[in-house]
Amino acid sequence: MIRNIGPTDRILRIVIGIVAIGLGVAFRSWWGALGLIPIITAIIGWCPIYAPLHISTCAVKQEK
Repeated sequence: MIRNIGPTDRILRIVIGIVAIGLGVAFRSWWGALGLIPIITAIIGWCPIYAPLHISTCAVKQEK
């Protein structure tokens, strides 16, 4: 797998995941478990939705 998630995207995914889990706990809803998805994608650095759309938020390495 080629990484397609950059550092800013990773931070946002972790924050969104934590907020979703927190709301799920606060409202006693299993929907908070969906917060695991952005956290897992941030940890592995690859988003399955970005892949077929050829989106990458990683910095492009310039070769000299």
